[in-house]
Amino acid sequence: MIGLDQDGMVQALNLTKAGRLAEATEVIQRTLGSSSKAGSPPDIDRPKLLNRMAKLPQWPLATGQGLQMPLPSPNLSQHQAVPPGSLGEGALLDRTYANSSSAGRYLLYVPPDHPSHGAPVIVMLHGGTQAVVDYAAGTGMNKLADQHHFLVVYPEQAAQANPMRYWNWFRPQDQRAGSGEPAWIAGITEQVIRDYDADPDRIFIVGFSAGAAMATVMAATYPSLYAAAGVHSGLPYGAAHDVASAFALMRGATPPSQQGAVLRIPLIVFHGDHDEIVNVVNASHIRQQRLGVDGAPPAADGPTVTNGQMPNGHAYTQTTYLSESQVLLEEWIVRGAGHAWFGGTPGCSYTDPRGPDASAEMLRFFAELSSSTSDKSVEEPPARSSLG
Repeated sequence: MIGLDQDGMVQALNLTKAGRLAEATEVIQRTLGSSSKAGSPPDIDRPKLLNRMAKLPQWPLATGQGLQMPLPSPNLSQHQAVPPGSLGEGALLDRTYANSSSAGRYLLYVPPDHPSHGAPVIVMLHGGTQAVVDYAAGTGMNKLADQHHFLVVYPEQAAQANPMRYWNWFRPQDQRAGSGEPAWIAGITEQVIRDYDADPDRIFIVGFSAGAAMATVMAATYPSLYAAAGVHSGLPYGAAHDVASAFALMRGATPPSQQGAVLRIPLIVFHGDHDEIVNVVNASHIRQQRLGVDGAPPAADGPTVTNGQMPNGHAYTQTTYLSESQVLLEEWIVRGAGHAWFGGTPGCSYTDPRGPDASAEMLRFFAELSSSTSDKSVEEPPARSSLG
């Protein structure tokens, strides 16, 4: 039995992956010494352990506080200015929110000429390592808000919660309503609804990567708060319970079986089939959570499949699943695409301008849902004209 405590193992692992083997050895020896003094004699072959650690895949790293997923080299650093005009013409307000679960910062985008009451709200959850302003610029959601008059909310993960600013979507305490990060994000949402007299029937949650994984958590835990969710390059709900199971899920492991649909609000899902960070099989896992274990609801009208090609860009397959004429899920699999926001702003991190335009399609999806359930609707953007 290895006598390293969890924090010591994590520290040694990260030092080893960074090539700092001497320091990793010191951590192991120091931790083994403290374990021995505590009455737990070590039983470990140090060279063998270091050799095994050095050969571990260069994939997500564990920290004592959460998950780190090293993405492909970003186009934009944390401190580089975003492209001019990419943040819209309205006001980007810096706000804070605190409840019993957490306290932290969020940005609120208020477009020009927004309604004094009854505006829709889209909550956007950034990916790991992304500056929240960079995410706002990269998705172009503020510019769409200028055209269609909705509020955009950008909760920001704190470094104290995760050193690389990943949402802790894989921790049990952050997978439940009323606790952890879900309660904090829901509290921000409710505060914006109150402060701006927003339409409670048109509140939507969207995320990218780790933010998309947290968006599925929010869809599962707060289905009465959010009318629909946009999940871009994300992971299914509740399928990981710690760092190790999160790694496996991201690589494409099959999640534990679940009976029935655990995601009960409409979803629009985007994923690249060449994603090397979050395997594309996770899109099918999310689909199963929405439709049921067998992937098809009992009363389905049958999926509608459309294949398309962006001019000078990616091919894609769009599949829409209906039940009694109600949209359950719209899935976009983008051919030859990796881990990036499709149709995003050039010059921002983790964006692929070659399309399709994920932001416009999400807004169109939300608008169509609103139109089918209410006389009120978001002004529908001309997303279809951009699909070629």
